[in-house]
Amino acid sequence: MTYQQALEYLATLNKFGINLGLARIKRLLDLMGHPERRYRTVHVTGTNGKGSTTAMLAAILQASGIKTGMYTSPHLVDYTERMVVDGRPAAPAAFAAAIDYTRRFIEQMTAEGWEHPTEFEVLTAAAFHYFAEAKVEYAVIEVGLGGLLDSTNVISPEAAVITNVALEHTDRCGATVREIARHKAGIIKAGVPVITAAEGEALAVIREAAAACGSMLYVRGRDFVGEYLGRYDYGQRVAVHTAQTGRLGPFSLTLLGRHQVENCAIAVMTALVLAERGAPITPDALAAGLAAARWPGRFEVFPGEPVIVVDGAHNPHGARALRVALDEVFGGRPITFLLGILRDKDITGIVRALVRPQDMVVAAAPLSERAAAPGEIAREIGGSVEEAPSIAAGLAQARRLAGADGVVCAAGSLYLIGAVRQILLTIDK
Repeated sequence: MTYQQALEYLATLNKFGINLGLARIKRLLDLMGHPERRYRTVHVTGTNGKGSTTAMLAAILQASGIKTGMYTSPHLVDYTERMVVDGRPAAPAAFAAAIDYTRRFIEQMTAEGWEHPTEFEVLTAAAFHYFAEAKVEYAVIEVGLGGLLDSTNVISPEAAVITNVALEHTDRCGATVREIARHKAGIIKAGVPVITAAEGEALAVIREAAAACGSMLYVRGRDFVGEYLGRYDYGQRVAVHTAQTGRLGPFSLTLLGRHQVENCAIAVMTALVLAERGAPITPDALAAGLAAARWPGRFEVFPGEPVIVVDGAHNPHGARALRVALDEVFGGRPITFLLGILRDKDITGIVRALVRPQDMVVAAAPLSERAAAPGEIAREIGGSVEEAPSIAAGLAQARRLAGADGVVCAAGSLYLIGAVRQILLTIDK
């Protein structure tokens, strides 16, 4: 199977949609000989920040000399981004080989009368196999959706991370924060330490779940906290305080925004928990890993005229964090937004959190069947909004409106910013 054939095969799986449940993935992994049991894992969920936290923790493990896998979704440009070993995405041929290997067992499974796995289940099983073939020692596994019924929830991790909880995926995980928290707390396993920055009723749910599983719970504000120390160019310095170690740092982060201070603190606390469980993580590795951590599409700055910021904020909570970061880095200057949002997201909440009267907006449709039409976004904002026929046209319009001294921010969906990044990286070449 070539990489192109792998992509064509994955495209045929779209018809199975999102179908939460663990029976299919468990049977598939059973047939594959349980590759997910051949290395240690960390499981990461949360409404926002789970990708950044995953990237920081994987970088810390790698800096410790530990061969480390990282599984995230969705990808921005290429499927290979989802399966990373020691900071390098899978080679196209290796990705295709993992998909092809997995497909053989899917054929056996369906011949037994099992329902066909979804695309995400196939990718998850293939990633577990890829990491086993690469002989990783640890893999940091990001949840796809929710937690309890997500196909990644078949691992027995060394630690469970729940970054935070806010309203999202209400059609699948419940209409209240408590219900969503129950889904995310579903990754907690018996005796496995839990690290979280959740608050309020979400924290209460997580606390109950951890107690029921006999799991040690580490809570931001009580057991650990991040401290913002200042900004440099397009980076920031932070410290982390924990009940066990006192002050750690200062650390340098290229990931911008005050919300990344919290994510950094979660990653450091998790690393300390892993060290207690035998991982050879040192203070020097913490610093080196955090300095090396990269997470494309999360307040990613492309210097130029104008400056362009690409951020994956796609819910009100993430949009508020993005707005704070924009104001902090650019001193409250007007922003020209290129917005593309999926129609099943909270368009009203995202727009209200991001856009101010002095800002300009160009609306474009993300590359997804679930994309909201530019007109829907324009109607929500009101006033003067330019509607673009494509993402490339929208980016050109936004740059023109911002002018050489302005700031453009592309946000609203990972399916938008992936395309924007591809355009910008092509221009750089």
